[in-house]
Amino acid sequence: MTQERLIKVEALTRVEGEGGLFVRLVGNHIEDVQLTIFEPPRLFEALLRGRKLEEVPDITARICGICPVAYQMSSVHALEAALGIEITEDIRRLRRLLYCGEWIESHALHVHLLHAPDFLGYDSGIDMAKDYPNEVNRGLRLKKHGNQLLEVLGGRAIHPINVAVGGFYRAPRRDDLTALIPDFEWGLQAAVETTCWLATLNFPDFTRAYDMVSLVHPDEYPMNEGRVNSTTGTSWDVRDYEREFHEEHVAHSTALQSSRGERQACYHVGPLARVNLNRDRLSPTARRVADDIGFETPCLNPFRAIIARGLELIHAYEEALDILRTYRPPTIARIKYEPHAGQGCAATEAPRGLIYHRYEVDDAGLVTFAKIVPPTSQNQRQIEDDLRDYLPRILTDDESATARQCEKLVRCYDPCISCSTHFLKLTVQRDG
Repeated sequence: MTQERLIKVEALTRVEGEGGLFVRLVGNHIEDVQLTIFEPPRLFEALLRGRKLEEVPDITARICGICPVAYQMSSVHALEAALGIEITEDIRRLRRLLYCGEWIESHALHVHLLHAPDFLGYDSGIDMAKDYPNEVNRGLRLKKHGNQLLEVLGGRAIHPINVAVGGFYRAPRRDDLTALIPDFEWGLQAAVETTCWLATLNFPDFTRAYDMVSLVHPDEYPMNEGRVNSTTGTSWDVRDYEREFHEEHVAHSTALQSSRGERQACYHVGPLARVNLNRDRLSPTARRVADDIGFETPCLNPFRAIIARGLELIHAYEEALDILRTYRPPTIARIKYEPHAGQGCAATEAPRGLIYHRYEVDDAGLVTFAKIVPPTSQNQRQIEDDLRDYLPRILTDDESATARQCEKLVRCYDPCISCSTHFLKLTVQRDG
């Protein structure tokens, strides 16, 4: 009689939301894999309807405590598109600087404390700190730099309040930004050391024929502007996003899952996709380090995404330093505008990948429609597909070991800050 095994992860704790993992096997054949998310809907899109457009950046920032800038930048760009607002180059540079701060604090935390323990055999960053105190302290210091930049430029370290449609409510003082330079000079060298250290980790031999998607800009590494490109060679204007990418409900999850094209195929967004599509636009130091450590692109091993995050950490420090050193307060911190009816969309690159917003506003400047597509929902189907392919290679009679390997793969996508902790409690049911 063919044995059926049911591997079930109960309610996941310490996650931003609620979820679990369900795997059903018949013999050695995987019948089903479900990354279940059962958190009640948060209804942010409905919450925005009827609100003044000026409220949108502060409301969307509350979606995530780690990536508030991504939600703010996507919202202001989309609303500015709806209103026909053109920002100045000074405002644009400050927005990229704010994005650098978010990438720094997010990437530094993920690679040092959330994902590195997987490769080094520890249950947590706290356990790892006993044997790797320098690395853990380095990660915490780098994260602090990102938070300090968000505080100076955004008004506070978590959920910044200085971002506005048209620019910023106030421009930072030059002295306040200049004071950050010494720490960021140290941080750049520490980011190089971090990435070289990450390259020495032992990575599973696991590659897939991914369809990787990210923004691509002709002149810079993508953060808040560009076309949506795929490693399959296709490219779209952001305004065509909803024609190519679709969301749908699945029975086992309250979170929407995204797919691409008529085949409803899964796709991969995030640092690995960005580096694969934009390696030549990384900062000079990041490109040099990529060459020195032999990081070849295209890279189709999701476990090596931790190295891509390291390269982006270097880039964020180097670009931030360039802006900090040359900063002069802009004469205009915010472009004036008159509300009127319109529709606009935008895409930016959150630390975890592409994020898309679209809004419609009326003549009174009130939001009548809002659509927000975060990177986690775009990666969810890809994560399940990865697990389906990876599980036959790691299945053993030790369910806890299998669970750890599944977590390790899921954390490659850093789906949210809490999801990247060691949370899985695995139970196994065998029938027959």
